[in-house]
Amino acid sequence: MGLFGKSKKVETAIATLQSEKVKSDIILSSVEDGVVMVDAKNVIQLFNPAATKISGWLAGEAVGLDYKLVLKLVDEKDVAYNEEQHPFARVFQNKTSDRDTAATLVGKDGKHIAVDLSASPLLSQDGNIQGAVCVFRDVTEQRREEKQRAEFISTASHEMRTPVAAIEGYLALALNEKVSKIDTKARGFLEKAHESTERLGKLFQDLLTSAKAEDGRLSSHPIVNEMGDYLEHLTEDLRFVAEKKGLAMEFIVGSASGGTMSDASKLVKPLYYVLADADRMREVVTNLFDNAVKYTEAGKITIGITGDDKVVQFRIHDTGPGIPAEDLPHLFQKFYRVDNSATRTIGGTGLGLFICKKIVELYDGRIWVESTLGMGSTFFINLPRLSSERAIHLQAKEKGQGDSSIITPSTPGTPTTGSIA
Repeated sequence: MGLFGKSKKVETAIATLQSEKVKSDIILSSVEDGVVMVDAKNVIQLFNPAATKISGWLAGEAVGLDYKLVLKLVDEKDVAYNEEQHPFARVFQNKTSDRDTAATLVGKDGKHIAVDLSASPLLSQDGNIQGAVCVFRDVTEQRREEKQRAEFISTASHEMRTPVAAIEGYLALALNEKVSKIDTKARGFLEKAHESTERLGKLFQDLLTSAKAEDGRLSSHPIVNEMGDYLEHLTEDLRFVAEKKGLAMEFIVGSASGGTMSDASKLVKPLYYVLADADRMREVVTNLFDNAVKYTEAGKITIGITGDDKVVQFRIHDTGPGIPAEDLPHLFQKFYRVDNSATRTIGGTGLGLFICKKIVELYDGRIWVESTLGMGSTFFINLPRLSSERAIHLQAKEKGQGDSSIITPSTPGTPTTGSIA
């Protein structure tokens, strides 16, 4: 090929690159989402017009600055994110995408803007991180509407619980043979009414809890807990419910093929320390256990715990009918219920799993389910594991501060995604 041919090829390549750049610039200028790109040194290299509109920073001002000076984030209590909490920082640390749906951006003029951010790494062919891109949008109006809905649900649920509790109390008195005398037929009617008011009270309670979970008002007092003993004792408390239905109950320490509780008692059991509210975790495990019992007609309920250096994992397995694959991605959504004859017969609020997910996420954890039709379901929970040294240090701190102290997780960072199962 002659010199002219090579020159023509270079010109064509340059023209193609310039054309692609023009297309990229047009796209970045037209999208409504803010787009910010930073290099490996945290310096902003790209700042599109939508980012300017949302943040108040001009591109000429933002480009060349450290992203922490421009994308200042605070939580719902107006507490500034520390360095490890920022989505960009988590991307650089984990080399994986990260999303934050609860952040508030402090604009250049100090204005607070509710934002939904997604950050992704820019990796070279050899896997080294060269930078990151963050896409964010203004969700102020959406978050305001969600808050109004949550407040309405919370208020309505709270107000309706009072008369329902009164009705339930009077029905209980009517069913008490020492208080009133009723015939068998009337007793049957009253028992059905009493069961209905109990379900209604549970619905109002779940609505109230879910509203608090959504707007950050869910009370939580995390302390150091050794989950091995905790889960073993909880299993014993729940055993009667399973056996009453004719189901076997098993507690396993270690892998799914490991020893049972009786076998484990002969071994030196590892200490699975986590930082969490014991009452809240009881709520989660009990909810998952109750679901397992309700939907399992025969077989066994297994509660197990295992872990590695970073994660404590516990699981609740049943031998029930299983869950269709198309339903699995939606199980933890509000009011979502698998539509089959079993769920319609048993009933429920459709809020239990949503509440479980919110509680687990309070402690930077992760909850998910694996299921095969006809072979049962297993719900997994991963929580960050504390080293023995860290646990002892925090326990000493708890004792020094008294019972009124509240120790919170280090950061509301990315949920623990490791999968031991």
